[in-house]
Amino acid sequence: MKSQITRDEALNLLKTYNKEPFHILHSLTVEGVMRWYAKELGYGEDEEFWGICGLLHDIDFELYPEQHCIKAPELLKAGGVGDDMIHAICSHGYGICCDVEPVHEMEKVLFAADELTG
Repeated sequence: MKSQITRDEALNLLKTYNKEPFHILHSLTVEGVMRWYAKELGYGEDEEFWGICGLLHDIDFELYPEQHCIKAPELLKAGGVGDDMIHAICSHGYGICCDVEPVHEMEKVLFAADELTG
C-alpha cells in the first residue's frame, strides 16, 4: 500500500471540508491510532497509508452527514487520493451508511478505531 498524497496534503484536504475542532481532533486521534496499529500488527512499512486513511476517514461527515461515505469518494478524488485509499476510507461505514465492505486488516482496524475513539 502506498500513499498517493502526503500527510500535509491530507491534513489540508481534511481542513478544506472540516472546520469544527472536534472533527479535526477526532481525525487526528484516529490517525494516531491507525499509525500505532500499523506498527503493532507488523505493517510498519504501510504506516503512512494507515495514518492518512485515519486522518481522512470522516472527510465528508461535517458538511454532508446524511451522505457520509457516499460523498467522500468525490472529495477524495478531487484531492488526489487514489482508489485503494478511497475504498479503505469508505469501508469504515460498512453496514452503517454504505456497502463498501472492509476486506484488508487495515480496513477492519479503521472500522474499529473510529468506533472506539468516537
